[in-house]
Amino acid sequence: MSQNRRQFVSQLATIAAGLAIAPAALAREFAAKPQFEISLAEWSLHKSLQAKKFTNLDFPGIARKQFDIGIVEYVNQFFKDKAKDTAYLNQLLQRCKDNGVRNHLIMIDGEGGLGELDAAKRNQAVENHYQWVDAAKYLGCATIRVNAYGVGSREEVGKAAVEGLSKLGEYGAKQNINIIVENHGGWSSEGTWLAGVMKQVGMKNVGILPDFGNFCVKRATGDLYSGKCELEYDRYKGVQEFLPYAKGLSAKTFEFDAAGNCIDTDYNRMLGIARKGNWSGIIGIEYEGDSLSEEAGIKKTKELLEKVGPQVGYTVKKAAA
Repeated sequence: MSQNRRQFVSQLATIAAGLAIAPAALAREFAAKPQFEISLAEWSLHKSLQAKKFTNLDFPGIARKQFDIGIVEYVNQFFKDKAKDTAYLNQLLQRCKDNGVRNHLIMIDGEGGLGELDAAKRNQAVENHYQWVDAAKYLGCATIRVNAYGVGSREEVGKAAVEGLSKLGEYGAKQNINIIVENHGGWSSEGTWLAGVMKQVGMKNVGILPDFGNFCVKRATGDLYSGKCELEYDRYKGVQEFLPYAKGLSAKTFEFDAAGNCIDTDYNRMLGIARKGNWSGIIGIEYEGDSLSEEAGIKKTKELLEKVGPQVGYTVKKAAA
């Protein structure tokens, strides 16, 4: 066989081998591409729930039928006395099954701050959360969202939060439930503080739920949530610092421009930060604006995520019914 012929045959073999491998390589590349699913945070509908237009039991059906969203995030305020009521929880599970909805997390408020300086109050807050860890497990959730609240210096509250979160994290680990802190006012809205707390806790099931909009560290009123913000942490820097510990993202929106972009947060930049960090997971819609109805605001936020996600390199995975 001539040298040219041997080279030609060798080249054909190389091409054939490449073609055989290509589909598998492409499949691996697609599988490795960061993706996210969209969930609906119940707080997006808090005005309607507080007005008793519907109840927590109706939430899974509304998420699927009105918004075609198949993952939900509950707020404990809307079934406050039902954490141990298995009959009620079974009804909720049936509503989820009927609508093809998956339970993801429960947001916990009103059970005390895990960064309380007083050890007795802090331990009581930890124990108050146990029932919600159990309820989350019963409902098939992966996570509860908690607050690392406390009044004191940066260092004092940090130390207390490490102790409170570690204790609750140990209980959550027994149930295979994640304990995640939202930047929710006070020290928790300072990126370096909360990331530092996570580093000290050092537990796989204890993490952060970065909220794109909650970065007010100090308000003129001294309140956590109401009043003019006097000191605000850079939200883009904060999310970047939170990302290594993020077990979800909270897509907070208030107002939109004529093109459907969020006025308060640059979603291309924010999701770009998550994409650059190779983050994948569930992004929860949390609309809190006033100019649109709750329904319209939720739809606008969903459209925004579905538009921007692919623009920055994400695959937006649809939750199957």
